[in-house]
Amino acid sequence: MTEAARQVWPTVRSIPVSAVTDAKPPGRLRPARLEQVAGSSGTGRDTTGGGTATGVGTAGAKPSAGSAGSGTHARANPAAELGFSGDPGQHGDAGDGMLHAQRAWDGTLATNRLDNLGVNAERQRLEIKDVTAAVALLVDGWPADVRACVQSVIDHTDVSVLALDLGNLDGAGDVLDDLADRYPDRVAVWRVAERPHWRGGTATWGESRAKLLRLDESDVHVLMETSIVLRGDALTPLVAAVAEGAVAAGWRGVDPADGREAGPGRVPALTGDLMAVRRSAALGALPEDANYGRNADLELSLGLRGELVVPQGTLPVERLGTHDVPADYRERESQRNYDGVLRMLSAS
Repeated sequence: MTEAARQVWPTVRSIPVSAVTDAKPPGRLRPARLEQVAGSSGTGRDTTGGGTATGVGTAGAKPSAGSAGSGTHARANPAAELGFSGDPGQHGDAGDGMLHAQRAWDGTLATNRLDNLGVNAERQRLEIKDVTAAVALLVDGWPADVRACVQSVIDHTDVSVLALDLGNLDGAGDVLDDLADRYPDRVAVWRVAERPHWRGGTATWGESRAKLLRLDESDVHVLMETSIVLRGDALTPLVAAVAEGAVAAGWRGVDPADGREAGPGRVPALTGDLMAVRRSAALGALPEDANYGRNADLELSLGLRGELVVPQGTLPVERLGTHDVPADYRERESQRNYDGVLRMLSAS
């Protein structure tokens, strides 16, 4: 890599942005839904055609005409195709409640069988093939974790990686340079001399995350921490949920009122360790004044207009460890961010 390609900007703010970052909804995503997620309680299945509940990850996004430009369509009677019951030519009485219930049940059984065969995961990939997505990383040291994190995205997905290196702490920026050399079509790196606020510098979480959002030109922006690695394709269920109408989908949900874990299904807030969000929606919701990320990710969630979901099932995700910061700093800044969360809750 040439010295010009290794340019180090003095600050996060000084990095130029050429991408258009207007708030128009991308044409490849369905409009964000504001109503309750179908199937977020009970069986988690949609009962209107054999599809799965929207935005429930590994259980799949409901196939329909025009989803992500794929051209795939929901079949009228998947149960009959798999030998359960029904004849596509026999519609019966549309007002017959028992008939409708039988069809719904048959559709559910058929969909479950498709899930078991692994067809559903491939269907999701097909449906989002025209949806662009990028993983955004703030790099603040821990070079071994950075390498493992980025390599896992390369190995298990086809999305690009946008990395903002803050100060080349512990040589983590050098690791990014090596990865960018090896995968020039997948990894883009911006380097600043500024050190992160949580490690004694001036680069804040909010400003850094906002810069990554504006450097990204994708439909779906994925916030990911470098302490997270993928053990499989954990991004397709998240991106599929967003493409189907969720404003954001994440690995973990939380109820900010009491701090308890929430999900699967629709949740009040998502944590930012692994969260896919409509980039256009995140631009106006991200708390750019936050010095530190803890609880600021919840504030981002609460600022989004639309459904927040956690997929059903277990995503292939692993946390390598905790990237510690000084306890007094963590407590002070986390509380400051949580005060903002409380203000948003009281205003809602």
